Amino acid sequence: MKIAKVLNNNVVIVHDEHGNEQVVMGRGLAFKKRANDELDPQLVEKTFALKSRELTGRLSELLSEIPIEVVITSECVIALARQQLGSALHEGQVAIALTDHIHFALVRHQQNLPIRNVLQWEIRSLYPKEYGIGLAALDIIEKRLKVRMSDDEAGFIALHLVNAQLDSEMPAVMHITKFMQEILHIVKYQLQLDYQTDSLSYNRFVTHLKFFSQRMLGKRGVYSDDESLHDVVRDRYPQAYKCVDKIDRHIIKNYQYKLGSEERMFLTIHIERVRKETLALGESDDEA
Repeated sequence: MKIAKVLNNNVVIVHDEHGNEQVVMGRGLAFKKRANDELDPQLVEKTFALKSRELTGRLSELLSEIPIEVVITSECVIALARQQLGSALHEGQVAIALTDHIHFALVRHQQNLPIRNVLQWEIRSLYPKEYGIGLAALDIIEKRLKVRMSDDEAGFIALHLVNAQLDSEMPAVMHITKFMQEILHIVKYQLQLDYQTDSLSYNRFVTHLKFFSQRMLGKRGVYSDDESLHDVVRDRYPQAYKCVDKIDRHIIKNYQYKLGSEERMFLTIHIERVRKETLALGESDDEA
């Protein structure tokens, strides 16, 4: 097995016998290795064979940034879900989304920035199997990473598992897609962005819009009495927040739905991440 590209000491890209790209992971498997070197198969702990080059690229970017123990922990959770749900999971989708979420949750925990899951009751009631796996995931995370997260995170993990099984009827999918395109269009032209569609921040934003659009089109709002964090985000990211104001006016006019403060806060955070990463990547291209 020859290495096509080294991402870091623990992650490489290889080609299978058919020439398809695979992402291969293992502790130290690429130490002092370079492209075209042989890979020791005994060091391989996990192989991701994804059908889409886009998914492979996104997963490669993610794994190159995240500690290997976090990735392995996420895979343990996915294996548990695969065993208990008895239904098909979109493996590439959940590998990317859940690993990214767990890593981001760990960063927030270290910075003492917990986020309350205001949909906790609904998740626990509507998706009991997924929520049960979410609770078990907290035990796995504590055992492997020595961090105990709140039950709110069990709800977030459950939502990722629900999304990984999602098989909506085509009219609903088309409606959601149309709405997401409208929001992406507003952000693009309000902030004059040239989206980097293979970047992590863009894909995080799209994932958030998917959940948001399902709630909004179903008229299931998210409301919170705690305005403190919302006010901090509004003051810290004025450009992104102004963009959310425009989105709010669009939704009120076309969907008869008004954003709550919690929804405004999360949209602002995601838009700001896209804005900063897009501008940074644009500057890098100019320098090149």
